[in-house]
Amino acid sequence: MSSGFRLPSRFAPLLFGGLLSCFMSLILSGIATFMAIGVAADFIARWWSAWIASWAVAFPAVMVVAPIVRRIVARLTYPPPSAVGVPSGAPSR
Repeated sequence: MSSGFRLPSRFAPLLFGGLLSCFMSLILSGIATFMAIGVAADFIARWWSAWIASWAVAFPAVMVVAPIVRRIVARLTYPPPSAVGVPSGAPSR
């Protein structure tokens, strides 16, 4: 089976941030544009303009915030038992 175009795994965080920010800003700018102007004749052009501007902010924001959120999530959850064993106070299975 052909794997097609693939990037080395070292690019995974950058690709993840790019795709996440792309889709989230696309959806949210579409909702915001619809709420602001409704279904107008120039809806797509305005949505495109809003999306480009929001993605320009969203991508760097995701790249800065994601590591912080990962650390917060790591502090709020137990590590997988296979990683370091079950910590004291963790619920037993």
